[in-house]
Amino acid sequence: MTVARKTIGERLAQLEAQRKTLQIRLGKQERAIDTRRKVLIGALVLHRLEHDRDVQIGGGLAAWLRSELPKFLTREGDRDLFDDLLKPQLHEPSRGNIGNVGNGSAAS
Repeated sequence: MTVARKTIGERLAQLEAQRKTLQIRLGKQERAIDTRRKVLIGALVLHRLEHDRDVQIGGGLAAWLRSELPKFLTREGDRDLFDDLLKPQLHEPSRGNIGNVGNGSAAS
């Protein structure tokens, strides 16, 4: 019984295929971590908006998001996901009274 030995070229090809497979796995793992981080940060922001009555955190954050999100959201339908947040709130202080949130401009 003879055991066929792989040539160096065959072994290199096999190692290259394994490397590519591991690179793909690593990319998926990095994207999963990035997505998880975004979900957790988003959950924290939403929690603060819903539960923090402190104007500096809850009100200031809501005003800042209303200012920044429209510029950030570029995909069709993404703004619809934030309709409740993007509408100005009646009890929210005017943007000029918020302090250091944003750049203080009143442009929309």
